[in-house]
Amino acid sequence: MPRISNFEILQKAAQPALIIRTITRVEDLPALIGASYGKMSSYLKEKGEFLAYVPYVAYYNMDMQQLDVEIGFPVAHALEGRGDIQAGSIPAGKYVFCMFRGPYNEVEPVYNEMAAWIKDQGYTPSGTAYEYYYNGPGFPESEMLTMIAMPLV
Repeated sequence: MPRISNFEILQKAAQPALIIRTITRVEDLPALIGASYGKMSSYLKEKGEFLAYVPYVAYYNMDMQQLDVEIGFPVAHALEGRGDIQAGSIPAGKYVFCMFRGPYNEVEPVYNEMAAWIKDQGYTPSGTAYEYYYNGPGFPESEMLTMIAMPLV
């Protein structure tokens, strides 16, 4: 039985972001995300700037021992980076997306179903996956809300 059946297409404009891009192991990812969010939050506060949308993580591969990830904060306009915080952007283009409610460790079937839907619709994914996190630690795992988006080529 499919877990998700509500995939939608979205045309997005480019979105400036502050990013930290690194290679990590999946088991180290939660601590890395937390530390990165802390650094970027402090930097935004120091600059008197704010998030333009919810934080995200872009996954450039799915090698669980060598994950190539971009931890990002969407911002209203391009900002210069500092140290390991860099100026970046989420590319413009066509995306397929869905909303997932539940624990992060149960998201894999959603990716599998999304990949099948993309193929069935005649699209080609770019290879990058974005997860936008609407809530996080402190919420019950069953109520975690994540938007999963994949750019299409």
